[in-house]
Amino acid sequence: MASIVLTNVDKIYAGGVKAVNGLNLEIKDGEFMVLVGPSGCGKSTALRMIAGLEDISGGEIAIGDKVVNHLPPKDRDIAMVFQNYALYPHMTVEENLAFGLKLRKMPKPEIQKRVNEAAKMLGLETYLKRKPAALSGGQRQRVAMGRAIVREPQAFLMDEPLSNLDAKLRVSMRASLNTLHERLGVTTVYVTHDQVEAMTLGDRVCVLRDGLLQQVDTPQNLFDKPVNLFVAGFMGSPSMNFVTAELVRDNGVSVRFADITLPIPDSAFADKPGLDQYVGKKVILGIRPSDFEDAASAGNHANGWATLPVKAEVTEELGSEINVLFLIDAPPVEHKDTVAAADTGDDEEAALPLVGDKSLWTARVNARSHARPGQRIDLVLDTHNLHFFDPTSGLAIGHEANR
Repeated sequence: MASIVLTNVDKIYAGGVKAVNGLNLEIKDGEFMVLVGPSGCGKSTALRMIAGLEDISGGEIAIGDKVVNHLPPKDRDIAMVFQNYALYPHMTVEENLAFGLKLRKMPKPEIQKRVNEAAKMLGLETYLKRKPAALSGGQRQRVAMGRAIVREPQAFLMDEPLSNLDAKLRVSMRASLNTLHERLGVTTVYVTHDQVEAMTLGDRVCVLRDGLLQQVDTPQNLFDKPVNLFVAGFMGSPSMNFVTAELVRDNGVSVRFADITLPIPDSAFADKPGLDQYVGKKVILGIRPSDFEDAASAGNHANGWATLPVKAEVTEELGSEINVLFLIDAPPVEHKDTVAAADTGDDEEAALPLVGDKSLWTARVNARSHARPGQRIDLVLDTHNLHFFDPTSGLAIGHEANR
């Protein structure tokens, strides 16, 4: 096992396109690090440079205490798991698992021992004599992982290994991956564009955009304390609601937008050093859908809860909760960071058409709420959790990294 350290790593393609730009990242020994970001952000390129499948244009990559810049992939002691499984179709599961070890001239009893251990760990014992064509997608991906496990490498590198699986299988495979990592404790670098996958798998998550590192932190800190508009909009599902608002002082400080005024609790205001300099000025306000609740089903509210009367335009019932989509009388925020965060690369993710100059917001409320389309409901909002961003730079106001 080993740590992986990237120091000022660049990747420049022909024509001067920078796929990765001055990336500094320290992945601790035994850590599960997820690289996440939209299509084309440089995450797969970074992974391939660690693997040695892609030359680096500048900087240094160290695995353990060895600089590996010029080492070929086979000498780096890493194992890679790809999106497309990359199994040999003419070999059985057992032969696929053993193939890499045979190439290394390992003794037969040791090969058998490792193959059996990996098969047991991954629930593949009954499939050892089958060929890949006779397996489901999830079983094939487990074989691909088994092939990496038998190598007992210093690190696993995984490039979107679950993206070919259907949604339900992805969830169970995520759980298997978590269990595997707990058991093996091998340093793992995992690439995905799915921020839910990133949040559920990573000890820490590294958010990339256009080859530049945005923020590296625990999933919870990325959600609670995003460093800028891009991270705030990209992490979390449904994504954060944004609006251009004004900070006003009137018996304490409030934030005002459309026809709504939200008082900011003194403690929340004090928690964001530098926010006082924006009083009387415009800010971009961010509110997570999960910080809303339906007043009718929320019981008594403590101080710091504000009420918003809204009309539900659309409701999405998810069983345990309901997404309530409603309009606010303010234009959508058009900032380069929010546009980039919303660009999922999937055509079906296109936003609903907006009505005139209004923004469509989402509140995630308890299923006890009986909100229905066209109905007027009172939402309550925990104003301790408001996020504030500089409208020019897009940086989070009061975040320790921006002070």
